[in-house]
Amino acid sequence: MGERVPQHVQNIVIKDFCIKNKLDFLLSATEYSMENSSYILNQLVENLNGLYGIVAYSIFQLPENDEKRKKLIKKILKKNKKIFFACENLQITNQKEMSRIEKIWNIKKTSDQFELKELQKTKEIK
Repeated sequence: MGERVPQHVQNIVIKDFCIKNKLDFLLSATEYSMENSSYILNQLVENLNGLYGIVAYSIFQLPENDEKRKKLIKKILKKNKKIFFACENLQITNQKEMSRIEKIWNIKKTSDQFELKELQKTKEIK
């Protein structure tokens, strides 16, 4: 989503989230920096056996593509696992929470489009 937070800062936020929520922090997985890459996240979801779930830095680290994001979340839920988001202090453990995250995504996308349109209008006026 055009934002960048250094990995070591993400780890500090995630570890703090785990401590506050009494979750074990096992290890950090780092996604490839290629645009729209979800390879590491997909691998992590495939290998959730024996884990409680995933703690991500932000909901906006999920795939931007709606279908890919929904498919990934459904796969996590189907395995009876949870996904947490440290920055937003949110979680997905069921369909209702998944819908809430999708609403947040839609608001973010809409606001980004609005800002872009407003910037374009500003340039045209000058």
